[in-house]
Amino acid sequence: MKLKIKKGDTVKVITGNDRGETGRVLEVDSTKLRVLVEGINIRKKHSRPSAGNQQGGIISKEMPIHYSNVQLVDSEGKATRAGVKTEDKSGVITTMRIARTNGKEI
Repeated sequence: MKLKIKKGDTVKVITGNDRGETGRVLEVDSTKLRVLVEGINIRKKHSRPSAGNQQGGIISKEMPIHYSNVQLVDSEGKATRAGVKTEDKSGVITTMRIARTNGKEI
Protein backbone atom coordinates (compact mmCIF):
# COMPACT_ATOMS: atom_id res chain seq x y z
CA MET A 1 0.00 0.00 0.00
CA LYS A 2 1.33 3.43 -0.95
CA LEU A 3 1.07 6.05 1.78
CA LYS A 4 0.66 9.78 1.14
CA ILE A 5 2.93 10.58 4.08
CA LYS A 6 6.62 10.72 3.22
CA LYS A 7 9.87 10.96 5.18
CA GLY A 8 10.59 14.58 6.12
CA ASP A 9 6.93 15.72 6.15
CA THR A 10 5.55 17.68 9.07
CA VAL A 11 2.57 15.91 10.60
CA LYS A 12 0.10 16.52 13.42
CA VAL A 13 -1.07 13.75 15.75
CA ILE A 14 -4.88 13.59 15.70
CA THR A 15 -5.52 10.76 18.20
CA GLY A 16 -3.76 9.16 21.15
CA ASN A 17 -1.76 10.40 24.10
CA ASP A 18 0.19 12.94 22.01
CA ARG A 19 -2.89 14.41 20.30
CA GLY A 20 -2.35 17.95 19.03
CA GLU A 21 1.45 17.77 18.85
CA THR A 22 3.38 18.20 15.61
CA GLY A 23 6.64 16.65 14.50
CA ARG A 24 8.76 15.68 11.52
CA VAL A 25 8.49 12.17 10.04
CA LEU A 26 11.77 10.29 10.48
CA GLU A 27 10.81 6.96 8.95
CA VAL A 28 7.87 5.38 7.10
CA ASP A 29 7.14 1.63 7.19
CA SER A 30 4.59 1.00 4.44
CA THR A 31 4.35 -2.75 5.11
CA LYS A 32 3.29 -2.27 8.75
CA LEU A 33 1.51 1.06 8.02
CA ARG A 34 3.48 2.87 10.72
CA VAL A 35 5.40 6.15 10.87
CA LEU A 36 8.13 7.27 13.24
CA VAL A 37 7.65 10.92 14.25
CA GLU A 38 10.29 13.03 15.97
CA GLY A 39 9.39 13.69 19.63
CA ILE A 40 6.12 11.73 19.51
CA ASN A 41 5.18 8.46 21.30
CA ILE A 42 8.27 8.43 23.53
CA ARG A 43 8.62 5.21 25.52
CA LYS A 44 11.12 3.97 28.10
CA LYS A 45 13.35 1.08 27.05
CA HIS A 46 15.52 -0.85 29.50
CA SER A 47 18.93 -1.82 28.17
CA ARG A 48 21.65 -4.03 29.55
CA PRO A 49 25.26 -2.86 29.63
CA SER A 50 27.02 -3.64 26.34
CA ALA A 51 29.97 -2.50 24.27
CA GLY A 52 27.92 0.32 22.72
CA ASN A 53 26.24 1.33 25.98
CA GLN A 54 28.67 0.77 28.86
CA GLN A 55 26.37 1.84 31.64
CA GLY A 56 23.03 0.45 30.49
CA GLY A 57 19.90 1.77 32.17
CA ILE A 58 16.67 3.30 30.93
CA ILE A 59 16.61 4.95 27.51
CA SER A 60 13.79 7.15 26.16
CA LYS A 61 13.14 6.64 22.46
CA GLU A 62 10.44 7.35 19.90
CA MET A 63 8.29 4.43 18.86
CA PRO A 64 6.29 4.18 15.61
CA ILE A 65 2.58 4.99 15.50
CA HIS A 66 -0.07 4.01 12.97
CA TYR A 67 -0.25 6.32 9.97
CA SER A 68 -4.01 6.84 10.44
CA ASN A 69 -3.29 8.65 13.72
CA VAL A 70 -1.42 11.49 11.97
CA GLN A 71 -2.33 14.07 9.33
CA LEU A 72 -0.14 16.26 7.17
CA VAL A 73 0.27 19.92 8.13
CA ASP A 74 -0.32 22.56 5.45
CA SER A 75 1.51 25.87 5.03
CA GLU A 76 -0.84 27.54 7.54
CA GLY A 77 -0.16 24.96 10.27
CA LYS A 78 -3.54 23.19 10.04
CA ALA A 79 -4.04 19.44 9.68
CA THR A 80 -5.04 18.46 6.15
CA ARG A 81 -5.47 15.56 3.79
CA ALA A 82 -3.19 15.24 0.77
CA GLY A 83 -4.27 15.39 -2.83
CA VAL A 84 -2.39 14.97 -6.09
CA LYS A 85 -2.31 17.56 -8.86
CA THR A 86 -0.80 17.01 -12.31
CA GLU A 87 0.43 19.83 -14.53
CA ASP A 88 1.55 19.79 -18.14
CA LYS A 89 4.40 22.25 -18.68
CA SER A 90 5.57 22.30 -22.31
CA GLY A 91 5.07 18.57 -22.80
CA VAL A 92 6.48 17.52 -19.41
CA ILE A 93 3.90 16.15 -16.98
CA THR A 94 4.69 16.81 -13.31
CA THR A 95 2.77 15.60 -10.30
CA MET A 96 2.76 17.35 -6.94
CA ARG A 97 1.08 16.82 -3.59
CA ILE A 98 -1.31 19.55 -2.54
CA ALA A 99 -3.10 20.31 0.72
CA ARG A 100 -6.88 19.83 0.56
CA THR A 101 -7.48 22.75 2.94
CA ASN A 102 -5.91 25.53 0.87
CA GLY A 103 -4.80 23.91 -2.41
CA LYS A 104 -1.14 24.87 -1.97
CA GLU A 105 1.76 22.52 -2.54
CA ILE A 106 3.01 20.51 0.43
